[in-house]
Amino acid sequence: MSVESNSPYTVFIDEAERRVAVLDQRLLPHRVEYVDLKNAQEAAEAIRDMTVRGAPLIGVTGAAGMALAADESTETGFLIEAANLLKSARPTAVNLNWAVDFMLKRLKGMEPDRRRKAAWHLAAEICEQERSMSIRLAKHAQTIIEALYLKLGRPLNILTHCNAGKLATVELGTATAGIYTAFEAGIPLTVFADETRPRLQGTLTAWELKAAGVPVCLIADNAGGELMREGGIDLVIVGADRIAANGDTANKIGTYLKALAAADNQIPFYVAAPISTFDWTAKSGGDIPIENRSGDEIRWVRGIDKHGHETEVCITDPGIATVNPSFDVTPARLITGFITDRGVFVPEDLKDLRVNSHV
Repeated sequence: MSVESNSPYTVFIDEAERRVAVLDQRLLPHRVEYVDLKNAQEAAEAIRDMTVRGAPLIGVTGAAGMALAADESTETGFLIEAANLLKSARPTAVNLNWAVDFMLKRLKGMEPDRRRKAAWHLAAEICEQERSMSIRLAKHAQTIIEALYLKLGRPLNILTHCNAGKLATVELGTATAGIYTAFEAGIPLTVFADETRPRLQGTLTAWELKAAGVPVCLIADNAGGELMREGGIDLVIVGADRIAANGDTANKIGTYLKALAAADNQIPFYVAAPISTFDWTAKSGGDIPIENRSGDEIRWVRGIDKHGHETEVCITDPGIATVNPSFDVTPARLITGFITDRGVFVPEDLKDLRVNSHV
């Protein structure tokens, strides 16, 4: 699919033409290419191999996968199989389960001859919901950033981990949403982006912020604690892949360590996520499944050599054993608050949020 290289879009759902295209994030920041998805199997593979990534975007892609499945067959049994395939692609990100189950429930309640058209309309609707979600979330996040700026009376230094920006969603992002709008409103700030090994999603945060003109500094994962100890960080905002009912939060591996360092240095630590990221069936972090991925993600690093050629290099003995959990769980006690599309909540308020969320 031909798309301008500076396009901000991460996913295209063409309801009229019944086409889906996604930004291939495995190639970033060195190449910008889009991939057409033809069926539910390809959508599941795009989620599994991280062609698309970020909990909200994974959810949208899952919904698109269900629309593609309806193009193949509108039989209930086939749609159930497609839903199970899609949900198994990434077990930790609850947005995927939410979007796929929403699609399946709505389609099962319709006559088969109505399902194909309805599936595409629902997928496009979920995509638009995620877009408007990030705009609403940005307003609440900006309020926190503005208040801190007024309190300190100087430019702010904000640390984030992984990528919870435009590339992980459909519009402004989650963790970066308020950063974008606060910067546009004239608040002076610099973002410190953890590189986020082993998949280096933090380099994508740095790439997209730089492209938007937001001051950003890429740092090694282990540098964050020292910067906090030195007083060089004023605020930490991260995204989330699943939040339990008590506020325990699963996010990209390394988040827990940043939360510990923030707590030790009395630095506000916020989690930014839409309501769809809350899993009310999970009582605590112990109920959140943690995805374990291939050790090759640790052994091999993709990049550009000094001649400008894309390449992959092995950074260790390829026979060395590895353990590669993709996420960790940050206890609610280390989280200052949750920035959502419905407001800002402290962990103790989540019970009321659950009652009113209807999720």
